[in-house]
Amino acid sequence: MSDLSPTITPKSDQLNADDLITGPRTIKVTKATVNQGAEQPASIFFEGDNGKPYKPGLSMRRVLVRAWGIHVSAYVGRRMTLYRDDTVKFGGVAVGGIRISHMSDIDESITLPLSENRKTRKPFTVRPLPAERAPSGGKPTGEDTRTKLLRIAREKAALGAADLGDWLGKLKPDHRAVVDEIEADLRDIAAEAGDCPPPDDDGFPGFAPADEEVA
Repeated sequence: MSDLSPTITPKSDQLNADDLITGPRTIKVTKATVNQGAEQPASIFFEGDNGKPYKPGLSMRRVLVRAWGIHVSAYVGRRMTLYRDDTVKFGGVAVGGIRISHMSDIDESITLPLSENRKTRKPFTVRPLPAERAPSGGKPTGEDTRTKLLRIAREKAALGAADLGDWLGKLKPDHRAVVDEIEADLRDIAAEAGDCPPPDDDGFPGFAPADEEVA
């Protein structure tokens, strides 16, 4: 049976609400960038984006910061479900827009007030996204090596600089290179744990050389 959906894909350099007319889409982030001062400052690239990243509006950027934090390097490997909301207005006219319904890496639903217009705010809720399922008869695909490394790094940082340092000291060079990408995020997490010493010559706090190995 012929599929009509490819013929209605908007010609654009970004994901549009019209791309989601056929239904919600769950994406996995491959890269996230910020261009301060641009009209659309955030670009979320994802698997299969065909060069058309998701550029969240102000309200959804607030959702992202609330759920995943301010450091976009931490978004890589995480997933979210996007859907078309026909009630989104521009210039007082309902033109439709992209909203986030579910996100990975959150333990419970998150609700925050978002501006509907200059005078009105409404509660908006994002729910946890279930873990990825393994293909039928195949090997579990819950986490690839990169995703697992970043997850464990954040868990170790939450325990403090010493625990993170012990774990970092046992990493292979290629694995350490992956973790280095979220250095700023780890430093902030370790600082919140209350025992983060000054950075060493490599940029990271002076972590001494985990309990969980990475394949």
